[in-house]
Amino acid sequence: MALSPRTPPPPLLPRPGSRVLAPAPRTATTPRGPTVPPTPSPQCFAAVDLGASSGRVMVGTVAPGTLELQEVHRFPNRPVRVAGTLHWDILALYQGVLDGLRAAAEAVRAKGSRLAGIGIDTWAVDFGLLGEDGALLGNPVHYRDARTDGAAEKVAAVLAPRDLYAATGLQHLPFNTIYQLTAAQGSPALTAARRLLLIPDLLSYWLTGEAGTELTNASTTQLIDPRTRTWSRTVAAALGIDLSLFPPLRHPGDPAGTLCAEAMAATGIEEPVPVTAVGSHDTASAVVGVPATSPDFAYIATGTWSLAGLELDAPVLTEASRRANFTNELGVDGTVRYLRNIMGLWMLQECLRTWEAQGRPQDLRTLLDEAARCTPLRSVVDAGAPEFIAPDRMPDRIAEACRRTGQPAPRTPAETTRCVLDSLALAHRRAIEDAQRLSGRTVRTVHIVGGGAHNELLCRLTADACGLPVLAGPAEATALGNVLVQARTAGVLTGGLTDLRALLHSTQPLRQYEPSGDQAAWSRAAALVEGGRAEGQEEEPCA
Repeated sequence: MALSPRTPPPPLLPRPGSRVLAPAPRTATTPRGPTVPPTPSPQCFAAVDLGASSGRVMVGTVAPGTLELQEVHRFPNRPVRVAGTLHWDILALYQGVLDGLRAAAEAVRAKGSRLAGIGIDTWAVDFGLLGEDGALLGNPVHYRDARTDGAAEKVAAVLAPRDLYAATGLQHLPFNTIYQLTAAQGSPALTAARRLLLIPDLLSYWLTGEAGTELTNASTTQLIDPRTRTWSRTVAAALGIDLSLFPPLRHPGDPAGTLCAEAMAATGIEEPVPVTAVGSHDTASAVVGVPATSPDFAYIATGTWSLAGLELDAPVLTEASRRANFTNELGVDGTVRYLRNIMGLWMLQECLRTWEAQGRPQDLRTLLDEAARCTPLRSVVDAGAPEFIAPDRMPDRIAEACRRTGQPAPRTPAETTRCVLDSLALAHRRAIEDAQRLSGRTVRTVHIVGGGAHNELLCRLTADACGLPVLAGPAEATALGNVLVQARTAGVLTGGLTDLRALLHSTQPLRQYEPSGDQAAWSRAAALVEGGRAEGQEEEPCA
């Protein structure tokens, strides 16, 4: 699965080497005669976007040539540990969704309009189990819970990793749905379950009373064959997983029902509103929100995690791809998201938390400005190394990794920050180079979307490391991708991903960074990081 990029740093002012690309100016035109069709009125759609730490509801206003986004409600996502098990507080999340839809309806009414649709995207792999009567059998278990410890070894004893990858194309992550189901086998909840719903499908079911399994999220279960875009019955049978638990597959753009009477009463919405299956895995919606104008692009969805890769027409299921730990997740309009999970800004976030706990809080804007003036590539670490996954002592662990490889350890918060961002830019470079090599595709532009698009220094360093121009923005790519699929389903927009992205490119503010600096220095730094890995070692998955 590709994890959700969250928790962006605040925006910074542009620096030399970047330029702001404002939305294209709109020009007034005078219709010539009655043959000119009237311009459709803008319609408003609610995008429910849930991440691992927070959720929000956004209202998108869409018409040909128009795409605007407004946040109307934000709420926390606080997992709860009960009797040793980490759960999602799904009922609190659902209440947040209802409150957000109420706020969305009020915002739309203030515009003199009505809500035309709702779409839901969330993180991947987790699920709720329903009983015979359709009631939830318990709060969904969090993917970071320890119940999957040892499950990968059980699966590998039945299906060799290379065979599993050849069948499903999914990178190894110890919390993929197949490992959760393997760990839950024989449990009272799974034994009693008659239905399994992935998180966005569960929320949609409560809103509409209609059950389905949206395909982009289903592809993260490691039970989908990416070539046929249907269930891999061979894998399910080998692992004893009952596919009848899953309701029928839905594709992005398929109808998912209309608001039921109970949901209407809870939200104050006075008429049924259609719910549409969007790219319900949030990364699938984020990739729709990439404002690419040509097919030769790479994308990096940045935040707490960086998800770096290419959009392909077919999966790459080779052994070399498996060893490089690339994943083939399904995207909108028959595409494949061929990507690698990278640690992302998690390392910097943990450093900030540590310094604050030590009584040395740092202003992020000032810190990034100081880091920009630090010596480039003075010290670098492997941003994908397992030693950086866990929380706590992050600055110390970074310093220890530098000393272990014979580099000077960072001495100040600014030097540590520069080490993190240089290292993350190197990880972006490696992922994009590997994706090209493994897929046979050529990249000419890198798009950075998500919260990290606000981080001017990271964007500039990524352009320098990759030796490619970087186009940064939009930061709200996930919600925009959600809204665009809804608008196309409603007939407000037409065409394929190229057309949807053209609207993004013409309406959203973007910033372009041209590569500069010493490419030889980046190559030396990359070789240093590579030297820290054992020869022939498989890419370590982020967990």
